[in-house]
Amino acid sequence: MMSLDSITLYLVATMVAALLGAMMVFFGKQENSPALKWWGTAYLLGAASVALWTAAGDKLGPHLYLALNAVGFVACGMVWNAARVFHGRKPNWPGLLVGALAWVAAASLLDPASSMLRMLVGAGIVSIYAALTAGELWVERRKSLQRRWPAFAVPVMHGCVLMLPILIGSFLRPNDAGFSSSIWVTAFAVELVLYAVGTVFVIFMLVSERTVTAHRTAASTDPLTGMLNRRGFSEACSRVIEREAKAGRPVTVMIFDIDHFKSINDRFGHPAGDEMLKLFSTVVVSNLRISDLSGRIGGEEFAALLPCSLEEGVLVAERVREAFETSGVVVDEGPVDTTVSIGVAGGPAGTELEVLLASADTALYQAKRGGRNRVESAEELPLSLENWRRQSAARTGVPQTRPATA
Repeated sequence: MMSLDSITLYLVATMVAALLGAMMVFFGKQENSPALKWWGTAYLLGAASVALWTAAGDKLGPHLYLALNAVGFVACGMVWNAARVFHGRKPNWPGLLVGALAWVAAASLLDPASSMLRMLVGAGIVSIYAALTAGELWVERRKSLQRRWPAFAVPVMHGCVLMLPILIGSFLRPNDAGFSSSIWVTAFAVELVLYAVGTVFVIFMLVSERTVTAHRTAASTDPLTGMLNRRGFSEACSRVIEREAKAGRPVTVMIFDIDHFKSINDRFGHPAGDEMLKLFSTVVVSNLRISDLSGRIGGEEFAALLPCSLEEGVLVAERVREAFETSGVVVDEGPVDTTVSIGVAGGPAGTELEVLLASADTALYQAKRGGRNRVESAEELPLSLENWRRQSAARTGVPQTRPATA
């Protein structure tokens, strides 16, 4: 009865694995995901090998039996390689085959009557692949462990279940015949079903997480320059300002506006204007520290936030201005002037981003009025955005609803 129950469980496990494998291959083609194709193919291979071994194990010749088991271990290697491919690494082809080769060598050297020892060797190989898969997911964790723990825990638990009889099996079942009909065989069958379902759950969790991250990144990134857009810049700056406020450190904001950008588009065409924008974004990023934030917040308008004092921010702004001026852009019609006006504003710890941007925008207005290609720093911060709007309306005679550059 135990043998029939075990066979039934193994057949159920293979049907579940085959169904899940086909589903992953289908979605892998639909989403153009190589990792899903790897995982799906691994499931299909593993399901086919286990199904044939379960249904016709006694009727298989020794060579076909070895080959069938080797295919199962190749499937385990494919699961590990799928984790590598998912994280952007190349497949490890020697590692894909080494488990199967190790099994063939061990099975050839061991006594054919030592079924327990052969089973333990196979369980050890699968456990190693499970540990390698867990290691890939651990090294590449990009989220908190609270979010990523299932991706690490499922293969680890799978390896532990397979390794447990290796550690204590000799004490429970010293003879091979007893072991082959022991509770471990049933436990393996149940664990295969749980592992198949659990692993697919983890796989789709990881794929879904990556898709959400990709959409979130696209929503906060400027497609032309690759910099943060206004929304992304604002969200990132809020986090940095909050962090610096806790430490009591000041922050500085600067706004860049490429001089005479409209005339560049009119004279040389919009493709030349796009190249100018990409050039300037490169200049900005190259002259900022890795801890600084920068983004494109308008047509030819860029902004940056630096966790530093106003004096340090002015020095950085001058460095950006000089680097852009000397970039030496030449088109068929001749050289193109590459100058930028920059407004800089600094504030004490906890100053709101919009207040800093409003003050930097006023400084930028002064830089434009002063002849362009220059850096101006704000003399003082407005007490509030409402005060800034009143002051701006009094200066220009036009009510302001947002910071605007001249």
